[in-house]
Amino acid sequence: MPELPEVETTRRGIEPHVTGRRVVELAVHEPRLRWPVRANIASIVRDTSIVGVRRRAKYLLIDLDCDSSLILHLGMSGSLRVLPADTPRLKHDHFDLTLDSGRTLRFNDPRRFGSLHLIEGNALEHPLLASLGPEPLDKAFDAEYLWRVSRQRRVAVKPFLMNAQIVVGVGNIYASEALFRAGVRPGRQARHLKREEVVRIVESIKAVLAQAIKVGGTTLRDYVGADGTPGYFRQKLFVYEREREPCRRCGDLIRHRVQAQRSTYWCHTCQK
Repeated sequence: MPELPEVETTRRGIEPHVTGRRVVELAVHEPRLRWPVRANIASIVRDTSIVGVRRRAKYLLIDLDCDSSLILHLGMSGSLRVLPADTPRLKHDHFDLTLDSGRTLRFNDPRRFGSLHLIEGNALEHPLLASLGPEPLDKAFDAEYLWRVSRQRRVAVKPFLMNAQIVVGVGNIYASEALFRAGVRPGRQARHLKREEVVRIVESIKAVLAQAIKVGGTTLRDYVGADGTPGYFRQKLFVYEREREPCRRCGDLIRHRVQAQRSTYWCHTCQK
């Protein structure tokens, strides 16, 4: 599934191509996404102008000049591409947002777990976004905050960090990588973390996400960026999907277990 760095990379990729452009047409080829696409969405957005592109957690917000926003989630296998409007469609291309530049923003999603909503008013008040925690790269997400919210949590630290009401966008890959960098085992209860460990976790989350964004995200199965190129952070992974491979630091074999129904990877020597 595309995670925060992949979504942010996509946002940065499409932003210069769509901001300030007028929407000529929104053609929905397949409305049966994770939630059915609103029937009258095309008529509402036609002839509006795009005033900006934001990201909240793993959602992209395309803001329109009619006090409305398109909220897009890439799902498990979705991608957005900026293409010439006359580019032939592929099998899993589900909608085209055609612009007055002669280009189109095309959404492809083989598994159809992505979604497209049109929201009037403040998009951040939509139920999908209203209860989300702070952004991990914002100042609001700091060691003091994480220390405070972790004190009564009996849950293991990895699923705790993947809880979007605690902090958004720290998915499975980056939670595993951040905990390795922080030297903390993923099975430790959040409430038992020491203050200095919380400091290292926050610093590691910010560092690993910033590094992944810089190199374009992680290439895992289907993900490509807005220009069709893959992310390259996978080449820098320390533990994720490296079961029984030697740790890049100590040489011990990377371990694997299923934790909260997700694959977890760690080094028994480097993480305590």
